[in-house]
Amino acid sequence: MESSKEDTEQDDSVRSMKSSTILLENNGDTDQNTNGHRKQNVLDEKALREDDTTLIRDQRVKKMTESYQVILESIGEDPSRQGLLKTPKRAAEALVFFTKGYEQCIRDVVSDAVFDEDCENMVVVKEIDIYSLCEHHMVPFFGKVSVGYLPDKRVLGLSKIARIVEVFSRRLQVQERLTRQIAEAIVEVIKPRGVAVIVECLHMCMIMRGAQKVNSRTTTSAMLGVFREDPKSREEFLSLGRINPF
Repeated sequence: MESSKEDTEQDDSVRSMKSSTILLENNGDTDQNTNGHRKQNVLDEKALREDDTTLIRDQRVKKMTESYQVILESIGEDPSRQGLLKTPKRAAEALVFFTKGYEQCIRDVVSDAVFDEDCENMVVVKEIDIYSLCEHHMVPFFGKVSVGYLPDKRVLGLSKIARIVEVFSRRLQVQERLTRQIAEAIVEVIKPRGVAVIVECLHMCMIMRGAQKVNSRTTTSAMLGVFREDPKSREEFLSLGRINPF
C-alpha cells in the first residue's frame, strides 16, 4: 500500500511537471496554445505586467531586491559594505526598466497612428537602436534593426515602427524570435503587401562568457509576403536597409 501511494504521488508530480513544461513552451514561442488552437493575434495579446498598479510594481521591486541581496551573498560579497548598500534595490529597479516591454501591448503603442494613404513605394526605417536581455543568461545583447514594408493603401506612423521594436526588445528575448515578432506585428497592424526585418546584434553571452568571441555579430532576418516571393523587392530592401558597422 505504501509503495502504491508513493507511485501515485510520483505520477502526479510527473504530470504536474509535464503540464508546466507545456505552458512554458507555448508562452508566445509557438503558433499554438495548450488547447491546440492557433495563438491570438499580436494586437490582442495582453502584456504580462500591463495591469500592474504602483503597489504591485513596488512589491515586485521589493521581492527582487531581497533576491539580489541573496545573490550578492552567494557570490561571496558583503551586501552591508558601503558600495553595495543600495545595489540590490538599484539592480531590481534597473531590471524592471530593462523589461518594461512587459508593461506595453502593441495595440496601445500603435493607437491611432494607422493612416489611409495611396502609397505603393517601399518604406524603410533603418538602424533603429535596440537593447535587450538574452533569456538564456539574462545578459544584454544590443544592436540595430532595419524595418521595411510595402504598403497596401495604409501606412504606419514612422515613430510607431521604432516603438514596436522597443516593446519586443525590452523583454527577455532571443534574437530569432524578436525578429519574427517585429515583422508579424507590422503585418497585423497595417496588412501590407510585405514586411522585411533585419536585426544585427552583439551578444554579451558570447563576448563576456562562453566562446568569448569579441568581434562576433549575429544577423537575423524575417521576410514576409512580397519580400519572400519577389527577389527584386528583397534585394532592394537589403540594399536600402543595410546596417552599417557599429
